[in-house]
Amino acid sequence: SAGAPKPLPSSGPKSLREMPHPLATSSSEEMGPALTPSPDLLLPRSIADKDLSLPNGTPVDTSSPASSSSLLNRLQLDDDLDGETRDLFVTVDDPKKHVSTMETFITYRVTTKTTRAEFDLPEYSVRRRYQDFDWLRNKLEESQPTHLIPPLPEKFVVKGVVDRFSEEFVETRRKALDKFLKRITDHPVLSFNEHFNVFLTAKDLNAYKKQGMALLSKMGESVKYVTGGYKLRSRPLEFAAIGEYLDTFSLKLGTIDRIAQRIIKEQLEYLVELREYGPVYSTWGGLEVELSEPLEGVSACIGNCCIALEELSEDMTEDFLPVLREYMLYSESMKNVLKKRDQVQAEYEAKLEAVALKKEDRPKVPTDVEKCQDRVECFNADLKADVERWQNNKRQDFRQLLMEMADKNIQYYEKVCGTA
Repeated sequence: SAGAPKPLPSSGPKSLREMPHPLATSSSEEMGPALTPSPDLLLPRSIADKDLSLPNGTPVDTSSPASSSSLLNRLQLDDDLDGETRDLFVTVDDPKKHVSTMETFITYRVTTKTTRAEFDLPEYSVRRRYQDFDWLRNKLEESQPTHLIPPLPEKFVVKGVVDRFSEEFVETRRKALDKFLKRITDHPVLSFNEHFNVFLTAKDLNAYKKQGMALLSKMGESVKYVTGGYKLRSRPLEFAAIGEYLDTFSLKLGTIDRIAQRIIKEQLEYLVELREYGPVYSTWGGLEVELSEPLEGVSACIGNCCIALEELSEDMTEDFLPVLREYMLYSESMKNVLKKRDQVQAEYEAKLEAVALKKEDRPKVPTDVEKCQDRVECFNADLKADVERWQNNKRQDFRQLLMEMADKNIQYYEKVCGTA
């Protein structure tokens, strides 16, 4: 909004289960509040997990509480995500073109208003280009490997199809970058990330970029460098269901995207024909004095149809397709997080089996096995919370998208029929 946000007490980052995150950079690193995973996303624990136990009899839990609900049956359109306390507001606007001897690029103004104690000032305004947003996302992936990082809009477009400096393309990208930052802002953990703070406040971001790997946390290292030598015994059923859902979801979205692009292509081809067709009646009317009025009426009617069809095509190109592509990228991001989770679980299972093979009876569980189990549990908790948040966002986004497209089509036919 234009005015400053109402002063709200900072919710502050909370540690998972009131304890430091086992993958954190240090014991003092703060995490966001843990979310209770939606029961709709949970499935019974894998039978293969039941026989995992430590030599001293300590039970192993790599799954979560059971639920009979199916992930594929979720589609409720009356959820509301606005109940959370908001103390951080970020907007992306005012794109500007910069031309130098070396390159030409666009920067965007990033405005931040906040009441959080982590910020020195209540308001910031900085300019960022696309590669700065890309830097932020990479840093979030490195430092928060257990969380789902929102996707960025694709950097490159097909050559010759879209001018990346055109007003339409720049505005579409601005909307996507604005949504990217708002996704992070609304996240109870990512919004407290130090790199996000730097991105929003630093006047010169290049100084931080030059530090390179120096800011890479140990948490990111611990997950990034898990070797591929560990083979996962079996993915817990709830995460297997999420993986299957993502595969189906991506397939369906891909089909819708292809159909939508074909419809737009046919609409534009039809629009070219209409624009050539209308003037024919005007020319004819100039030759037939007695028929001049009705022929001019037909020409005007075709002209109105052209305007209505052009608006409908633009709405689909600028509003409908970007949402589809964002969620296709979102699905790929979530699949990557699932793979990381599987790597950590595979490492844990390998260490567990190695301990079980030893003959001596140890009264105490090896520390490295305990730490590995903690990593698995934290990955499970963080991922399930993010999946629930993603599902809620998806329902709201697609409800709004489909309702708007229905309204646009109704308006189109009202304009077309009204000209008849």
